[in-house]
Amino acid sequence: MSEERLERRDFIGTLATVPLAVGSTAAPTEGMKLAIGADHAGFPMKGPVIELLKSWGNTVKDCGTFTPAPVDFPDIAKKVCEEVLTGRAQRGIMVCGTGVGACIAANKVPGIRAALCHDTFSAHQSVEHDDVNVVCIGAWIIGIKLAEEVLKAFLEAKFSTDEEFRRRVRKLDEMERR
Repeated sequence: MSEERLERRDFIGTLATVPLAVGSTAAPTEGMKLAIGADHAGFPMKGPVIELLKSWGNTVKDCGTFTPAPVDFPDIAKKVCEEVLTGRAQRGIMVCGTGVGACIAANKVPGIRAALCHDTFSAHQSVEHDDVNVVCIGAWIIGIKLAEEVLKAFLEAKFSTDEEFRRRVRKLDEMERR
């Protein structure tokens, strides 16, 4: 996907007629500044994900939690989102049990567009079409290998220059300001 652009899929019913090609096994965009956070349910996956991201040449800010003791995911999401909003991180990653709570919390922060992604197509499209800057994954839902593929797709994707997508994101920004 590094230089490839995923073509739109044709849908028959609810099934995509063109399979998603994940691309090469090379590391995704190197040298990105990333912020990651997890609640207690995502804590076991966070460490391996950090090591993976660093092995790809990225700088990673760990926003917690730092133990498996119960913690409220909105507190962690707030820290990750702050890193993205200030520009200290180019993108954020949240890991919780299902990813749902982290996604809800991150989307409450103005300027953040978070997506729950458990597949590579959604991870890529969320950035390309919706300019998503925080990806949320569920440690109870996907394993580390699929998390690796999702993160690779998320990090390699770039926001489209097509006016239709830019127009839609501007409308999202307008909705947020109300």
